[in-house]
Amino acid sequence: MQDTREQEFKLIGSGFTHVGMRRDHNEDAFSINPDSGLYIVADGMGGHNSGEIASKLAIETIENFFRATSTDDEITWPYKYDPRLTDAENRLKVSTMLANSRIWEASRRNELYHGMGTTVVGVYYRKGMAYLVNVGDSRGYAFRGGILRQVTEDHSLLNDLLKQNKMTPDEVANFPHKNVIVRALGIKEEVDVDLFRYTPQHGDVILLCSDGLSDMVKDQQIQDLLTATPDVKLAAKLLVREANLKGGHDNITAVLVQFA
Repeated sequence: MQDTREQEFKLIGSGFTHVGMRRDHNEDAFSINPDSGLYIVADGMGGHNSGEIASKLAIETIENFFRATSTDDEITWPYKYDPRLTDAENRLKVSTMLANSRIWEASRRNELYHGMGTTVVGVYYRKGMAYLVNVGDSRGYAFRGGILRQVTEDHSLLNDLLKQNKMTPDEVANFPHKNVIVRALGIKEEVDVDLFRYTPQHGDVILLCSDGLSDMVKDQQIQDLLTATPDVKLAAKLLVREANLKGGHDNITAVLVQFA
């Protein structure tokens, strides 16, 4: 049997976003780049609609860095190259750190943007391997053989307490600060970036989503919907619709990437 890391896949990507049922504007943003193999979801936050600015700035910065480093081998990187990581992981990490810096600087220059920030989750496919990046509580899932599992880890107050085993199931259900995140782009001058490796197989699907989806639709329901809907373009819309049917408390974004 051939090693899947040596296989090249055709990527089928689809994304859909909606303002939800309770918000008056959409601060989520997403990007699909099938030619480069880069897919991103960002969930902005901040007053005066600045969350929308932060999420778009994050995606633009990451995309521009990938574009620049793919065409110019001599370009000077803004952060040190980590020899422990692959080239793909370095590009994801450095571009995300650069996005953090750009948002941080913009928030300091303009009073209207003060305090703005954004989560980000993305996947980059290169040479048979998928690399995921995450800051915040937007999530990256892998769907294989009818089973959904979360690949990324939420940077949230709730998840921190869960890891410390300080909450009972009833306390989790009634926790009043579920949307408090402990890490995001633009909040501090520097940021820690999480990276994950995933070896895809034929038929696998990566789901990137904002918490407007994961807070409204349970993992089991997402799994069932993906199992019943192999067409990822339709599935992305159905996932967002399901979140709205359950209340749509926040902006909702879903990006699906299928390895074919």
